[in-house]
Order: sequence, then structure tokens, then C-alpha cells
Amino acid sequence: MANRNTNRYHIKCGNKILHRGITNDLERRHKEHRQRYGGDVIIVKIGPKVSRESALRWEREGGRRV
Repeated sequence: MANRNTNRYHIKCGNKILHRGITNDLERRHKEHRQRYGGDVIIVKIGPKVSRESALRWEREGGRRV
């Protein structure tokens, strides 16, 4: 069974999605994105943790499928 340790997320400002991505550390990624996009952005976790392979597939598909 694959190790489920990867989060899928969106970075949003208001209702606009600025970025879709994957990480194993949401807090660190949020800080990095705040430096890039500004302090008003939020991170929204998408679904439960999944395997790295599954998360990469989701990211390649544009983050549309959960």
C-alpha cells in the first residue's frame, strides 16, 4: 500500500485560485506563498492526504479531480 503523506491544496485570494499544488508540509508552503503573493492569501487543503503519485497525477490534471 502506498504511503499517504502528501496534501493537495489551492492558494486563494478571495474567490480566485492563484495556485494549485502538492506538499507534505502545508504550513511551510503557506508561508512561502504568502511571501510570493502577499499576506492576504489563504491555503485550502483539498481532500485527505494521498500518495505522492496520486497527488502528482492530480496536479498534472489541473487540480480538478478530488
